[in-house]
Amino acid sequence: MFLEAITNVLEGNGLITGFVIVGVTMYVAYLISGKLTRGIVHGSAIAIVLGLVLAYFGGIYTEGTKGLADVSLFAGIGLLGGSMLRDFAIVATSFGANFDEIKKAGARGVSSLFIGVALSFVVGVLIALLFGYNDAVSLTTIGAGAVTYIVGPVTGAALNASSEVIAISIAAGLIKSVLVMVGTPFVAKYIGLDNPLTAMVYGGLMGTTSGVTGGLAATDVRLVPYGAVTATFYTGLGCLLCPTLLYILTGLVW
Repeated sequence: MFLEAITNVLEGNGLITGFVIVGVTMYVAYLISGKLTRGIVHGSAIAIVLGLVLAYFGGIYTEGTKGLADVSLFAGIGLLGGSMLRDFAIVATSFGANFDEIKKAGARGVSSLFIGVALSFVVGVLIALLFGYNDAVSLTTIGAGAVTYIVGPVTGAALNASSEVIAISIAAGLIKSVLVMVGTPFVAKYIGLDNPLTAMVYGGLMGTTSGVTGGLAATDVRLVPYGAVTATFYTGLGCLLCPTLLYILTGLVW
């Protein structure tokens, strides 16, 4: 009776349950980061990996498509991880930036956006070719996934790509996000990543908002809002260019 009552309360307050699960996951991730890696691997990167593991076992357990959110007890995670709260978090982070510093980025900040999207897209297309994909829709979708794991499914849906290709595009974006998050603290001192201007250019080149913000948080938390600003614009630019101009160019080449 007691367990049933607890389960009913948790299921009836799904969003709050989702917050609790995420909070516990973050606590465990930062504990692992501090105790086992001495801060070398940022807690956010570990949290993403733990989230993917939980999603995998949730999907296996329910034979569903939404990972842990397919379990009725954890259904609130589906809302917590939805686009509404994601976009709210991105906007809230960007509000911490100083507009005077943003203006200093100027042409360098804008050009970093286009260079970052194009470079990531080309790398993604080359990887898709190595895996045997040679049609424009699949190449574009996987290339878009390498831009970010948000741009991938947006592009795939626009181009009517198969669910398999869309899944690969999301996986490519997630791998990029984790690599950026883990690698940023290691390369920061070599590329001068210690001021708002370079943080904005870096955010424009890398683009993955979660990876950039996590990596900058491990480097210098004061740089997070600046990297988040250009990384957010990068995502929007990718969603505009990948299903249109870059798809047309890919079709002309292949």
